Amino acid sequence: MNKTLGTHNYFVYILTNKRKTVLYIGVTNDLKTRLYYHRNPEANSKHFTHKYKCNNLIYFEHFQNINVAILREKQLKKWKRVKKEYLINQMNPEWKDLCNMI
Repeated sequence: MNKTLGTHNYFVYILTNKRKTVLYIGVTNDLKTRLYYHRNPEANSKHFTHKYKCNNLIYFEHFQNINVAILREKQLKKWKRVKKEYLINQMNPEWKDLCNMI
C-alpha cells in the first residue's frame, strides 16, 4: 500500500525592527498569516515583536518536517548575533523586507 503524503510547509524566520537593532526568530506553518499578525497586533499586545516593533521579514527557511524546523529555530536562537547577521547577509545582504517574496 503506497500512501501519498501531502506537502507540509514550515518556516523558520527572522524579523527585525526599522533600525535593525533587534532580531526575532520564530517558526510557523503559515508564514504569510503569521506576518500579518506580527504587523497587526491586538491593542495593548505584550508580545516581543509588538514591543520592539519587529515586523520586517529579513530571512526565512522552508522545511517539510515540523521537528526539523523546530530544531533549526532552537539552533538559530542559540547563535550569537554576529553569526545570525552572517546568515542573513548570505540571503539578504541589504536586509530588505522579504514579505513580498512569500
